[in-house]
Amino acid sequence: MKKLVLASGNSGKISEFRAALASTGIEVVPITNYYAEWSVDETGQTFFVNAAIKAVAAMQATGLPALADDSGLTVNYLGGEPGVHSRTFAGPEATAAENNALLLRKMLMAKERRHAHFTSVLALAIPGQEVRFAVGRLFGSIAREPRGEGGFGYDPLFVVRGTDQTLAEFTLADKNKISHRGQALLGLRDILTHAGA
Repeated sequence: MKKLVLASGNSGKISEFRAALASTGIEVVPITNYYAEWSVDETGQTFFVNAAIKAVAAMQATGLPALADDSGLTVNYLGGEPGVHSRTFAGPEATAAENNALLLRKMLMAKERRHAHFTSVLALAIPGQEVRFAVGRLFGSIAREPRGEGGFGYDPLFVVRGTDQTLAEFTLADKNKISHRGQALLGLRDILTHAGA
């Protein structure tokens, strides 16, 4: 596979996938290079359904293999919120800072019960083939305040299990080695590097 369309315009995800796939020689091209205003309604109630919707839509729009990520944060204290609504937790147009602020407000009473995990479901749609999936998870807890300058989304609040660092305090290379997205990508790496697309 020489070219892979990433069904996202999210600059953080684009950087992560380009860095993670740099050694493969696969050119990762965001769908927004083809359609500046591209968007798909994520109507699914699971990460799997939403990832498949995006991957298939990007493949059909470009005729090229497409990779989509649907991921989110699951917080035990909040009964699984924000989950599939992670991007829109504080509202449809909410910024990452607004989502993080809402999460911290909802966690005010959670003394030690701050366990959480990130889930990433990747869907790979290749013309003429079944959609393939891979899943990655990263376990940790929610910090009491944002820390770090890297990453995006909830990264400044997510303390990685076994460390005292938030994801935003990791370098991009180190984050890709441990992250939920990085783990899921390992599950598709052989297909990506050996597919004859």
